Amino acid sequence: MTAFEPFEAFGDLEEISERLDSPDPSVRRLAVIDLVETSSGEAIPLLVRAAGDSDAEVRLQTARALGEFDGVDVAKALAGALTDPATVVAQAAADSLAELRDSTASTVLLPLVTHSSAFVRAAIFRALKALQVSASLGPAIAALGDADAAARVQAVGVIGYLKTIETLPSLIHATRDEDADVRLAAINALSFARNEAAAQAAADALSDGEWQVRAVAAETIGRIGQISVATALIRSLDDGYWQVRQKALQSLGQLHARAAVASIIPFLDDPLPSLRKDAAAALGEIADPKASDALAARAQDEDPDVRKTVIWALGKIEARN
Repeated sequence: MTAFEPFEAFGDLEEISERLDSPDPSVRRLAVIDLVETSSGEAIPLLVRAAGDSDAEVRLQTARALGEFDGVDVAKALAGALTDPATVVAQAAADSLAELRDSTASTVLLPLVTHSSAFVRAAIFRALKALQVSASLGPAIAALGDADAAARVQAVGVIGYLKTIETLPSLIHATRDEDADVRLAAINALSFARNEAAAQAAADALSDGEWQVRAVAAETIGRIGQISVATALIRSLDDGYWQVRQKALQSLGQLHARAAVASIIPFLDDPLPSLRKDAAAALGEIADPKASDALAARAQDEDPDVRKTVIWALGKIEARN
């Protein structure tokens, strides 16, 4: 958001206002650009006026411009633009709404969470996520039953940003949503909980049909920090997608899972340098002396990043034992 600074020499507001009434749409569009350049809060009423311009290009420029400002009036104008007949204008308004940081804007947004348009509902929850107001929690939980997957995804984002432990059952339920994007968002949001229930939900998602969801689940387990589900991560080292195997390696290192050492060592010979590096890093984090010989044998790896990580890992093991 642009901080409101003293109005400088970007043109007189009255003169810009006159250009907003020009019969030429290109003149009106340039006037909108000049309003942004003023960085003045006094430009907001003029931008609000321009949001109702008859020309779609002017409305598009205005929707983008409003993203540089904040407050209730801005929120009202952008919320209204969500139903603009031009899809590109509506999307620009949604993007600008997501930039709002003044929590008072929530008074405008909350009544719209049950709007008839799924696009509007999703955009509103996306904006509420950044505002992090507690009043949005109830509507977000209710929206987990929304018929539209995009709205459910954004509702999960609201819940995840608020980080309230009481919402954990709702998030866990969302990890089993029929839509992969909703499951992915819910699993990612579990990270704040850092307890057994959250870890188990993420572990269950390691068998999800979508590899992207499995990868996020593996990463989330490391952030939650519950060693009790390390066995599920070890099984994920056999996943068919290297991205899942990589996240599992990283999380096993974060968990200091000694039980995983024997399963990690073979990755020091993986064809992918990134997996060799992550295997070495994980062994360094775990710091089990049983990995020393295997690491030392790879100290001359052809990849410089792998070599550096192997040396680092050996140093970690020596320092801890």
